[in-house]
Amino acid sequence: MSIIKKQKLIIAGPCSAESEKQVIQTALELKKNDTIDILRAGVWKPRTKPGGYEGSGENGLKWLKKAKEATGIPIATEVAKPHHVELAINHGVDVVWIGARTTANPFSVQEIADELKDSTLEVLIKNPINADINLWIGAYERIKLSGLKNIGLIHRGFTSFGNPDFRNAPFWQIPIEMKRLFPDIPMICDPSHIGGKRYRLEQIIQKSLNLDYDGLMIESHHDPDSALTDKEQQIKPEALNDLFERIQWRSKSIDKTEFSDKINLLREELKELDDELLSIFFARMKISNDIGKLKKENNLAILQTKYWDERLKYLMAIGKKNNLDEQFLKTVLETIHLESIRFQNDAKI
Repeated sequence: MSIIKKQKLIIAGPCSAESEKQVIQTALELKKNDTIDILRAGVWKPRTKPGGYEGSGENGLKWLKKAKEATGIPIATEVAKPHHVELAINHGVDVVWIGARTTANPFSVQEIADELKDSTLEVLIKNPINADINLWIGAYERIKLSGLKNIGLIHRGFTSFGNPDFRNAPFWQIPIEMKRLFPDIPMICDPSHIGGKRYRLEQIIQKSLNLDYDGLMIESHHDPDSALTDKEQQIKPEALNDLFERIQWRSKSIDKTEFSDKINLLREELKELDDELLSIFFARMKISNDIGKLKKENNLAILQTKYWDERLKYLMAIGKKNNLDEQFLKTVLETIHLESIRFQNDAKI
């Protein structure tokens, strides 16, 4: 039976396996209330700059194996090379995940996929570090072609400049699209890497569960303030248990007729609004085309940055007053602006 396809899957454990004592103590504390299904810990830590803690390597796998023997909890770690896969198998690892940096490199993913052939490992694939859904799809397809059947996805957020509310911007539309394309593949949320701070965990977790995610991967350390990596986003096991008592898992379906009638009515309203939005876009692009003709007739540059900057600030302020997500609104407005520029540039005099 697959581990990662369990409903309401909980994966937790330290960011890094730092010592035998740390791994086993954290595992025992997580085991107390039987709240987790898989114990996680990184043993190879890719650092952006040299000089940081790069993991315990094979020793960490030995500590994880001892924690598994002490608690009976399956264990998981990150792999970035074929040799990592080989060592993970040799030390009884049950689940491996492919990290965001590795997912972004098709050559590395293919090498890992080749090594995974004929293994019984279950594999989770984190989204790529950059917001490119095709890299995520490609990584999944490469692992699937290796013959593995138990594959899942981890949403850990994307690198994005100027996002103070997140360590890695969630860009929820990307995992939502992955769920649409692959509805039978488990989608796991990693709120630790999205938020970067432990106080942000609950809000991110609840949103992911509202979006029908299948599980969570959370970094938990028995003494996070002494952690060698990512101390601010790790949470103590007892605090994690308290957090789980506050969050609410959502049902996937409901049979109540009254509910169905109401939601179908609201969905019809959304359809009408979608049609209106498209009509407005068509009208806007027609005007953009006319503006493009006028600019060309008067030998004026298409892009007018001063006007657009002023307009963007005005629209962002309105959006803020109406509680629209800032990153969402900026993305929408800039996308519309780029399409308007295209229409102006293609305008025929």
